[in-house]
Amino acid sequence: MFLEVKEGGKTKTALIWKVSTGRKGLDTPQGSFNPTWLDANHKSDEYEDAPMPYAVFFSGGYAVHATEFTKRLGTPASHGCVRLSLENAQTFFNLVKTYGMTNTKIVITE
Repeated sequence: MFLEVKEGGKTKTALIWKVSTGRKGLDTPQGSFNPTWLDANHKSDEYEDAPMPYAVFFSGGYAVHATEFTKRLGTPASHGCVRLSLENAQTFFNLVKTYGMTNTKIVITE
């Protein structure tokens, strides 16, 4: 995942993080999305209350969130969400809170 923070059209911060996206048959949607809601302590309704810390939701029920399965980062491993380490998910979550959902764009490509 490449994270670029711009302000006034100029890059302030650029970070590159390993992520896990959806595994085969459970693809992560591609495109450009604005976050729709945030939940720092979310638990999945669909997957037996699985923890989704620092969830930044987009495109329906998909989210960028932390995972405890950091050994799988860099490979397709999720049910469609974008998973990050706890530290990186918290950083992303706080950036979205700081800059606002309307000023945040999540772009997912192959």
